[in-house]
Amino acid sequence: MTVAVWIVGCLLALAWLSRVADAGMGMRSIANIAEPQWAARPDEFIEWPRVSIIVPALNEQETIAAALTQLLHLDYPNYEVIAVNDRSTDATGALMAQVAASPEAHGCLQVVTVTHLPAGWLGKVHAMHRASQMATGDWLLFTDGDILFQPQTLQRAVTYAERERADHLVLFPWLIMKTVGERMVIAFFQTMFAFGHRPWKVADPKAKDFIGIGAFNLMRRSTYDAMGGHQPLRMEVVDDMKLGKLVKDFGFRQRNVFGDQMISLRWASSGLGIIRNFTKNFFAVMSYQTWRSVASIFALLFFNLVPFVGLAVAHGWARLPFALALLALAILYAGMTKHSGVPPYYVLLHPVSSVLIAYALASSTFHTLRQNGVVWRGTLYPLEELRKGLV
Repeated sequence: MTVAVWIVGCLLALAWLSRVADAGMGMRSIANIAEPQWAARPDEFIEWPRVSIIVPALNEQETIAAALTQLLHLDYPNYEVIAVNDRSTDATGALMAQVAASPEAHGCLQVVTVTHLPAGWLGKVHAMHRASQMATGDWLLFTDGDILFQPQTLQRAVTYAERERADHLVLFPWLIMKTVGERMVIAFFQTMFAFGHRPWKVADPKAKDFIGIGAFNLMRRSTYDAMGGHQPLRMEVVDDMKLGKLVKDFGFRQRNVFGDQMISLRWASSGLGIIRNFTKNFFAVMSYQTWRSVASIFALLFFNLVPFVGLAVAHGWARLPFALALLALAILYAGMTKHSGVPPYYVLLHPVSSVLIAYALASSTFHTLRQNGVVWRGTLYPLEELRKGLV
């Protein structure tokens, strides 16, 4: 029994310590475009490239007006905003029209209304596809209807992308958190993201790591067209990440950056609200494969819950590897504080988050299988079609 405890503890310690070492070296390589060197020099651009900002929205009356208004105040000389009202049943469309008619819109905001969803398309993906057909920009920026932009965001993002000759740029958002539950779940999610994905490897053409975030996917138009646009992603629930996968698969140059609070959003109004949002995506992340869900639940609980259990139940020196695993986890939390604002002591709630996320994955799997599809914003997308549409 003691030998088994040591084996489990050493495996956990090795896994967490190796990832901390990797992240410690790698995260420093990710640029922060809020820093002074990423401000455009006066003579840097003879003419700024045109950017088309695409904003799909379905029933987002609480946030859409503020989001569009901030986009109209960007400190960028050559852009357009295409907002898509995707079959909304609330005041989203009216608010879009109101902002578009205001003097501050100065003609750069177009509103597109979708009343019918074609067969074989997810609503959001179709909305972005529809807007891309109208876009006139050299760059396309796909964002969401609840994202708040600071005035210099686009200028700095384009400056970075052009200097780095990037084809696709992701800007990490600042997540607004107002409750303990939100901070607890988001801190866990960000730690797991750093554990499961390596954002510092995204720029390496030899690595398989890729990234995409719905809040800010900036892409050259030529890159977008070469990949077939959103056509290959017609039935992808996690369309933002899969857009990044296509970029990497096609061999284009991908980058991700921090930006402090250059873009921000509140993911949900509570920790349980975030968990409910996860139920739409989690089984899709598993490629709708039940065995992968079961294996992922086991791995999630093993790597995140067992270090705490082991420290509590092991005896003597057998506690050491579990303590090292928890030390590494605490270091990850401390490292993420700069980019999330969540205090490091939230690592103490990590076991609670582990159970909640495992529940979300199990619930996503169960409900998707039971209803034979995914229900999102009132539309049922059949499981068979979702599986056929995987990228």
